[in-house]
Amino acid sequence: MKYGTPANRQRVNLTVREDVVSDAQALNINISRAAEAGIEAALKAEQSRRWREDNADAIKAHNKRIEREGMFLPTPWWAQEEA
Repeated sequence: MKYGTPANRQRVNLTVREDVVSDAQALNINISRAAEAGIEAALKAEQSRRWREDNADAIKAHNKRIEREGMFLPTPWWAQEEA
């Protein structure tokens, strides 16, 4: 899903607290765009959470292998601790 590209819009009914609406209107904030941005942020957060949940076993296995065997490449000179 690409959220940055223009897409067809669909009308929906949305219930928002009166004080939020009046403050947004006073600041000339486009309520539809603000709601859309909030929904997009919630979608991205949920997709990320689900990806981490779906891949938790693989991530754990990878981290255990790194602990056991170390990294494939040596630590770069700029990241090495001074002796």
